[in-house]
Order: sequence, then C-alpha cells, then structure tokens
Amino acid sequence: MFATALNKPQNNLPHNLFEEISKLKKELNAVILAHYYQDSDIQDIADYIGDSLGLSQQAANTNADVIVFAGVHFMAETAKILNPHKLVLLPDLDAGCSLADSCTPAEFKAFKEAHPGHLVVSYVNCTAEIKAMSDIICTSSNAVKIVQQIPEDQPIIFAPDRNLGRYVMEQTGRDLVLWQGSCMVHETFSEKKIVQLQVEYPEAEVIAHPECESSVLRHATYIGSTTALLKYSQESQIKDFIVATEPGIIHQMAKAAPDKHFIPAPAINNCACNECPHMRLNTLEKLYLAMKNKTPEITLPEDIRAAALKPIQRMLAMS
Repeated sequence: MFATALNKPQNNLPHNLFEEISKLKKELNAVILAHYYQDSDIQDIADYIGDSLGLSQQAANTNADVIVFAGVHFMAETAKILNPHKLVLLPDLDAGCSLADSCTPAEFKAFKEAHPGHLVVSYVNCTAEIKAMSDIICTSSNAVKIVQQIPEDQPIIFAPDRNLGRYVMEQTGRDLVLWQGSCMVHETFSEKKIVQLQVEYPEAEVIAHPECESSVLRHATYIGSTTALLKYSQESQIKDFIVATEPGIIHQMAKAAPDKHFIPAPAINNCACNECPHMRLNTLEKLYLAMKNKTPEITLPEDIRAAALKPIQRMLAMS
C-alpha cells in the first residue's frame, strides 16, 4: 500500500457539505467516483456510481485534474495506474479490502513459481503489486468473458477470489488453479436465513454476487456483478428481491424501482456483517476534507504502476 499523509480530524466543518463539495469540484476540476457499496450520501454527491469495471472505465476516460475515489484502496490505486499525472484522493487510507489483503506479493510470487506456464488472471480486487504480477485483470462482470477468450490449452491461475473463480469454472467448463482468497462480506451470508426469508416471501427472487459461497448461489435466480444485479432488479417483473451482496447497492435499487421491495440477505450472526467495514470508513466529512486539503493522495512507484497498467489495458481491450 502506497500513499501519503492521513487526514487529520477537524471540527470546523461547513454546515452544508453537499454545497461545499460542489464548490470544491469546480475549483479543483475534480470528479467524484463512488462504488455502489458507499453510504447513500456519498452516492448522491458522486459524478459516477458503478462497480469495479465501470469505475475503471470512468477513471481511464476522465478529463478531470483530480479524481476523488470513494471506494477502497485497490480501486483508487487502479485510478492512479490509469492516470499517473492526475491527483488521486481517497477519503480514508484505511479503506482497504479483506480480499486484497488475503493475497500478499511474496506469497503470490511463490504460488506463481509453483505453477510455471500458467497465465495469471486476477480479479481487480487486488493490490497494485498483484496486478503487476498478472497477465490479465478481470472484474465480476467480465471474468467469464475474459476466460472464454483464452485458448483452452492454456493453463490459468485465477486470483484472488476462490468463490468467483469457482463460479467462472462452472460457467466456462475450464479447470482453473484458484488462489484461496475470499471477501469477508460475501462469506457472511447465512444460507439458512436466506431460506427462511424465501419461506416468508415466497414470491421473492434471490439475486446474488458471484463472490458469494456456492451454498448461497444455488438459491439465486440471478447471479451477476453489482451493476448486473441493479439492472436485473429494474427490468424484472418480480416485486420482491432478497439481495445477496453488500447492501449499499439497495440505495440505487430503491431509487431506480421505488415500487419494489429489496431485502438485504442476512448474515450468519445477528450483526451488520453484510456491510463492508472498509467501504463504510469513507464518509461525506472525510470526502470534503480530502478535497479541501488535497490529501490523502494515492501514489505508486513507477515500475509497479507501469507493470500493473498492462493487464488492466488487456482487460479493457477484451471487455
């Protein structure tokens, strides 16, 4: 993880943060990119809301001088990889990712060496160092399409999410060597409680992200990326949905289809474990301070950035 100084807490915040952030956007020629898993107020102030692929594409095409990334660290790193000469800000540097953290460079280097001749396809939810060791990056929305374009006789390492990798194997019929990483949020959903909800709401459909465990996915009517889940819920004639992904997306689902009922899939314990604690570290106050102070800034060593750029460009070309 590479970055500069952290935000320092300040109490002299303006009364109307939305108004002040809008002013700063104009002054800085800034764009605010927000993931669907961010708090609703951040989603509402963002210029673009999306999943990993959409955010990567927006970051690649922006004309802004400053990119404010309301997401987690690997997402802001991706924006910096694509925009080396732009100022990239992350409201809270501690907004990491349990999945990205599960795949360290030293361990992954040894893993690659143990599987010579394998092409490395890495899910975008990984650090810049892991991207630099990869051949192609993918997202949950294009992972199947990416693997389908690779010759069948080419052995593949898929990292770091084993659940997404397992789903890709089922959809493509390919035998992938899986790094055994996972997302703490998508592994907290309770199959038992989802079945109980299906009994309570017999007309409801379960829609799920492919990072969920197979025990959850087998109950899903539809499996897809965050954007795909949003689109499906809008277009479906069904009125009730049990949503098995981080519940931040429900804000956009409810805005797009206010006549429908969205039920967050429950976690195993009676907790808010289905909310990503890293995503929720970003707040509107921290976003304002990041823009006001132009820090925390995401920086990367040029050799890492250049090496990580190539597999991202391959992904964008194959998407």
